[in-house]
Amino acid sequence: MSLEGKVAIVTGGAQGIGRAIADGLEAEGAQIVIADIDPPDGGIRADVSDEQDVARMVEETLARYGSVDILVNNAGLYASLAMRPFEEIPLQEWRHVMDVNVASMFLTCRAVVPVMREQGAGKIVNISSGTPFRGVPFLLHYVTSKGAIVALTRALAKELGKDGIHVNCVAPGFTMSEGVMAYPEVVEKLRDVSVAARTLQRDQVPEDVVGAVVFLCGPGADFITGQTMVIDGGQYFH
Repeated sequence: MSLEGKVAIVTGGAQGIGRAIADGLEAEGAQIVIADIDPPDGGIRADVSDEQDVARMVEETLARYGSVDILVNNAGLYASLAMRPFEEIPLQEWRHVMDVNVASMFLTCRAVVPVMREQGAGKIVNISSGTPFRGVPFLLHYVTSKGAIVALTRALAKELGKDGIHVNCVAPGFTMSEGVMAYPEVVEKLRDVSVAARTLQRDQVPEDVVGAVVFLCGPGADFITGQTMVIDGGQYFH
């Protein structure tokens, strides 16, 4: 119960990787707030690319629990995006991906940092992807957004270290989550090739990501910040 008494917000936590992370943090004693566009009972409905929704998400968390100790930025777009040459990506879709995958993290961090700063401590974990390290084609907006999250993590860690706030990143490989499995064409294109490229040749599931996130949120990671852990079964050695 290494997180006993801690309050954690998990964005995009209604299903898939986000839900597995929320369950893992709760198992270690944390009080969990799931923020999602379609939240479960007791969660908070929030579009994390919307500034007002994010502000309300933090206000409601403080009203319920009185603090925010952990923020896991998991919400993002992926499986619903069509794979295509970059010249065919509409600018509106590019901007939407950047809003949901990157601007959301800017907004959520900006909203929780004053609380963490006043407390003198906090853990932020951003969920990126293994794709920017491998240069995956035909999803340029997605890959670019996930690379931006790594950069955001590093720069923000430098800014917030003096405040006792740790900022780290986890980059999963192709994961057989509920969101991915809802798109059979994505599974057909990427599942077998992803498994074949791994050192540990099996499907990646949401629970594979949980241990790294729980560790980074806990006391064992109190001297770690600005880092990215690639969790992909050894597809990429980072």
